[in-house]
Amino acid sequence: MRTAIVVGAGTSGAIVARRLADAGVEVTLIEAGGYDSNPAIHDPSRAGELWHSADDWDFFTVPQEHAAGRRLHLPRGKVTGGSHALNAMIWVRGAASDYDSWERAGATGWGWDAVEPVYDAIENDLLPVTDDYALSPIQASIIDAAVEEGLPHNPDYNGGTLDGVSQQQVTIRDGRRVNTWMTYAQPIADRLTIVTGREVHSVIVESGRAVGVRLGEGVDAEELRAEEVILSAGAIGSPVILLRSGIGPADELSALGIPVVVDSPSVGKNLHDHLLSPVIFTTERPVGPPQTGVSVTQSHLFWRSRDGLAEPDTQPIHFSVPMWGDLEPRGDDGFTLMAGLVTPYSRGALTLSGPDLADPPLIDLAALEDERDVAALAASVRQCRRIGAQPALAEQWGAMEVYPGPEVSDADVEDWVRRTAITYHHQVGTCRMGSDAEAVVDSTLRVRGVEGLSVIDASVIPTVPTGNTNAPAAMIGERGANFLLGR
Repeated sequence: MRTAIVVGAGTSGAIVARRLADAGVEVTLIEAGGYDSNPAIHDPSRAGELWHSADDWDFFTVPQEHAAGRRLHLPRGKVTGGSHALNAMIWVRGAASDYDSWERAGATGWGWDAVEPVYDAIENDLLPVTDDYALSPIQASIIDAAVEEGLPHNPDYNGGTLDGVSQQQVTIRDGRRVNTWMTYAQPIADRLTIVTGREVHSVIVESGRAVGVRLGEGVDAEELRAEEVILSAGAIGSPVILLRSGIGPADELSALGIPVVVDSPSVGKNLHDHLLSPVIFTTERPVGPPQTGVSVTQSHLFWRSRDGLAEPDTQPIHFSVPMWGDLEPRGDDGFTLMAGLVTPYSRGALTLSGPDLADPPLIDLAALEDERDVAALAASVRQCRRIGAQPALAEQWGAMEVYPGPEVSDADVEDWVRRTAITYHHQVGTCRMGSDAEAVVDSTLRVRGVEGLSVIDASVIPTVPTGNTNAPAAMIGERGANFLLGR
């Protein structure tokens, strides 16, 4: 029987494991974290509790020169379900042009005509995607205020046009989170060999072929072998494993004493992410605390910050709570219009600080390095300020802007953005696919230079789509499994 190891039980990995097992492959699924027993995972109102928890890898960037020298927290799921166990469950396909641009850049066969049927199948098969839920009163008013600001109401942003304000389409059923681990892998757990709580150090490569993985290191080291190795550890985890395996930029590996297996200069490069910046309001009319089974975000919008753009470049996300973060709380109740940048020009890189599991990756998003990113995010902040001042919020709720606040003029918003920008949780690009010699994987997601090794997750995305990346990660999982099975 054909054997395979899948590293990572997140969005892509759970799908790959299921599809291979259904085809008769003997699959070992490895998850560095534990099972999703934390009740906060399953209640959409408690997602904020998961950051910095045992279920979060709790990554931080290096100090970001263009974001006020801050180290940005990058929550990533260290649990069955991966980051889909921590996120806001928002389902966004993105724009058709996103995928057509992938193909034009060398990702052969990844245009919209190829990926659209995969989205259709996912949404009609094992993963519920719905907007059939009651809006919280504050969320309904936020949508009304956005329309008062001049935005169209878009009843289906996944229907071909992103522009406008919309109720979010989410993977929630009966007030509980649903992710691909729960619907793809967990139901067939008896047909998988599942290893939890063990971190993969590296891939074992012999005579140019991947033959297994090394779990742990030192006295706890263990080798597992299989005919195929699939890395689905995400845009941070997958390149880290490749680098520790000797697959990456030769000069960087040699400097750390890691024997070079394949000189692949793009591993860890092309790192980019969507960014958010908060606009926070308190209210005279009580919004109230989060309600069990109800997400604290139910609406968002897509908007073009300047003329001439082919697609929206901003995606504010709206929260029914004040998202103070590192800011000083100024009240117990309110809401947040979180300005969002979704077409970043800045590109960073991920490198190793050492060859061992305990050596943290050096993650540099180069956040806001490109002035166009600052301009777009600042424009989104200004728009969120205007929305909060519309009658549906200012009059009906007594909404008052407390951050940035009246002391920050619209002209000073660029500085606000640099001081407050945070991740939108959408890192991609570090194992870029393409047809050029420097692409990490080819268009079938096979690692160049190593037989029997694939990367199937958001790290292969060459340019981040216009919107949340969970849906693209699921689509990549389905397509990657088909490539492995010769379909």
